[in-house]
Amino acid sequence: MPGPLLVADVPWLLYRSYFALPASITGADGEPVNALLGTVNALLALLEARLAARGGVRAVVACLGAEQATYRVQLYAGYHAQREPKPAPLASQWAKAPELLGAFGWTVAEGGELEADDVMFSYAHAERRAGGEALLLTGDRDLFAAAGEGVSVVQPRRGGGHEEIDAAGVRERYGVAPAQVSDLIALRGDPSDGLPGAAGIGAKTAASLLRRHGSLERVLEVAGAGGDERMSARAAATLSDNAQLLRTFKRVATLQLIDVRRPRDRATDLAGGARAARALGMRRLAERLTKLAEDDACGWHG
Repeated sequence: MPGPLLVADVPWLLYRSYFALPASITGADGEPVNALLGTVNALLALLEARLAARGGVRAVVACLGAEQATYRVQLYAGYHAQREPKPAPLASQWAKAPELLGAFGWTVAEGGELEADDVMFSYAHAERRAGGEALLLTGDRDLFAAAGEGVSVVQPRRGGGHEEIDAAGVRERYGVAPAQVSDLIALRGDPSDGLPGAAGIGAKTAASLLRRHGSLERVLEVAGAGGDERMSARAAATLSDNAQLLRTFKRVATLQLIDVRRPRDRATDLAGGARAARALGMRRLAERLTKLAEDDACGWHG
């Protein structure tokens, strides 16, 4: 049986790597390649770990998309408003990422006006619908909504290794089911996306409300009727007074399904990756990939 499809959040990987690695890591043109290097290394580390422990993955999809979907900004002007513009050295590497990642034989999927999260959500859905499994490499909590049978979110651990978070893991972390993640974000907020949530409603209170009532809509109905025995009058008033805004937050936080084509099983092209890395002046990465390709007797899956 083939392994899972690995679906990667390239914008998150690029940003994470850009700020984690020194800008002194430069390429053939003397410009920084730290974001590209960190992104490739993060993917290779996960692939090597999967290959050693469980037989690898069947293919890799590297997802990109808009910085913020236009419709989300139209729904709520504060969405991503607090984020600084993309630094020029990162923007330059961003433009080079599709060609570099594609050289490894990985499917590069663009979201157009939608975001990488939406593309990842759609590939996970397509994979499960076809009877396969998916791993979503991301640090974005929105994608916990995709966790379920055959779909896990995978994140690097501090100090090394990876953590795979399934539906049970989502419940353990947040106290709600994956299907309630957008409701939770609406209530508690998400500072990284510029969503403030409901004033005075923290993560624990939001999760408790959703466990008792099942959905944001039902929470708002109860609040509008004066609350329940565990909801203070102040909380009920806050929720009721901001009901439409909270519904908007949920719409913003809800991932969108788009039509995607499942990639065929495809082994990672280490030699192709080495050539692309060398062309960018990433000499050490190219040498490492060349050695892996020469030593690889069975081929990497994904």
